[in-house]
Amino acid sequence: MPDVTRELVLEKLRTVRGPDMEGNIVDLGLVSDVFISDGKAYFSITVPADRAKELEPMRAAAERVVREIPGVNAAMVALTADRKAAPQKAPVERPRPAPAGHAPAQRAAGGGAPKAGIPGVGAIIAVASGKGGVGKSTTSVNLALALQANGLKVGLLDADIYGPSMPRLLKISGRPQQIEGRLIRPMENYGLKVMSMGFLVDEEVAMIWRGPMIQSALLQMLREVAWGELDVLVVDMPPGTGDAQLTMAQQVPLAGAVIVSTPQDLALVDARKGLAMFRKVEVPVLGIVENMSYFVAPDTGRRYDIFGHGGARKEAERIGVPFLGEVPLTMGIRETSDAGTPLVASEPDGEVARVYRDIAARVWGEVTAARQDKSRAMPSIVFE
Repeated sequence: MPDVTRELVLEKLRTVRGPDMEGNIVDLGLVSDVFISDGKAYFSITVPADRAKELEPMRAAAERVVREIPGVNAAMVALTADRKAAPQKAPVERPRPAPAGHAPAQRAAGGGAPKAGIPGVGAIIAVASGKGGVGKSTTSVNLALALQANGLKVGLLDADIYGPSMPRLLKISGRPQQIEGRLIRPMENYGLKVMSMGFLVDEEVAMIWRGPMIQSALLQMLREVAWGELDVLVVDMPPGTGDAQLTMAQQVPLAGAVIVSTPQDLALVDARKGLAMFRKVEVPVLGIVENMSYFVAPDTGRRYDIFGHGGARKEAERIGVPFLGEVPLTMGIRETSDAGTPLVASEPDGEVARVYRDIAARVWGEVTAARQDKSRAMPSIVFE
């Protein structure tokens, strides 16, 4: 059986007609670099964003002809809306069960099949928000580093398929390497093991993925990454309550969710939707973080409540979940985030780093308490 090569794949793709049945997708320059690994071919096809649904049959045809190549076991083809398309890597795989001694499988909400844990990972924490722009990713990075500073072994998964930001926030470049079997070695910086779709596609690529493809990508990044032994895996969720959130809540044994919001009512309205979703799928809410809680002018020391103040604390009290802490709006957080030098790592003794470490301690305390509650033996009821 001949080796599967990029040239062979492109040759087959030349049989797929382009949009409006003109030319072929290769000669029209619509096909990204082709990535081949372990008998699987990954590539994307550039299309206008407003024609993505219409051109789905073209994507399906490309996937079909590549699957027909001898030696190709699977093909993953995504539609992107950018001229600088790059390979996507998100095949559908069956989850592997966790070995004994690690996070146990949880039963899915509603009494479905158990949710398999991630080998070697003790607990998985989702960091979520009801809307974008509240600083969720920055909070995720600094929370992960704070958990690490508190003595835990920590990994970080960027589950924001459409807007991955971890490569920039952690100043990591390059592509992950495949090791034994189908496992991928995670990228690393500041002692964190990190995986993100941003390592597999160019920064400017616009992803046009439907629900099943999102689920496939997330499950691969969870279960086909060599995370090693971790106390906790922090998952930076995309904003909202869509396919990615439901996949994580329904397919993965989450130890709990941390909700990030700013103080104003508009953000809290959306945060309530995230809280409601996690509760509906029986994922514990570990608490709420009020981000951008206040601003202290560096020249005068005067405090300003730019977005209001205390809204997240009141919301936590209203619905009966822990309030985890207030993170101020500072120039340092913005500057270190843009530079890829998160504040907890670059200024570990600073006041804001202390805030994040306190939040991390409360989060881990909630995880530990939840574990103890689950491990308590139920009383025996004997009928005589």
